[in-house]
Amino acid sequence: MIDRVCREWGAARVAGLVLGLVAVAWTAPAGAYEAGPVANGGSISGTVKYKGTPPAAAKLDVNKDVEVCGAGGAKMSRELVVAADGGIQYAVVSIPGIAKGKPFPDAKPTLDQKGCEYMPHITVVQAGGEVEVLNSDGILHNIHSYPQENKNPPVNVAQPKFKKTIVLKSDSLKEPERIKLACDVHGWMQGWLIVENNPYLAITDQTGQFKLTDVPPGDYEITVWHEKLGEAKQKVTVKAGADTAANFELAGK
Repeated sequence: MIDRVCREWGAARVAGLVLGLVAVAWTAPAGAYEAGPVANGGSISGTVKYKGTPPAAAKLDVNKDVEVCGAGGAKMSRELVVAADGGIQYAVVSIPGIAKGKPFPDAKPTLDQKGCEYMPHITVVQAGGEVEVLNSDGILHNIHSYPQENKNPPVNVAQPKFKKTIVLKSDSLKEPERIKLACDVHGWMQGWLIVENNPYLAITDQTGQFKLTDVPPGDYEITVWHEKLGEAKQKVTVKAGADTAANFELAGK
């Protein structure tokens, strides 16, 4: 009798262990983003402005391949672009850590080297995704990446004029991180890759405005980041079918 009970108890333990392992195998990784349709989503919109008097726009020193890079006249730095009313362009507004919501766009992001500038200045890519890099200039360029937190390996690859397209592979874009881009051939060329595991990012336009859409109702802390001005955060509550206002001011350093 005792032997039979022990055998049954042992079998139950084994069965429980197997079920536990199956459950672990099918459980989503902690912190993983769950993408799907958003019912009754709301939005967050606002403006990012410069606090105080902004500095004058900086002129780029175009000193190489001038026939291509200097075409169209003087070029101005995109590191800090401020409108007449203070609106800041190229600020990145995001919802870090959101657990579930809309999927990323299907299209692979494209980064062009045109007029010896990165177009767009800031490119958003899904963690584990790829970026198609174009060379519209027909001269030698070089993509050199500088991960800001060393979560992803750096990339340093030449793109000669005959290679119109290269692809930055997923193994260099696995983890959420801000990655600075530079060209070793043309020292004034600078841009950014923003690698993120959720699609709730917006880049402010020339007036400093942004909008995050299809946000599930709930409480969030949103972040604005600018390459020269740093970060600011703000708590918001998103209601179904409604727009929530969130405005920021960033001061010079």
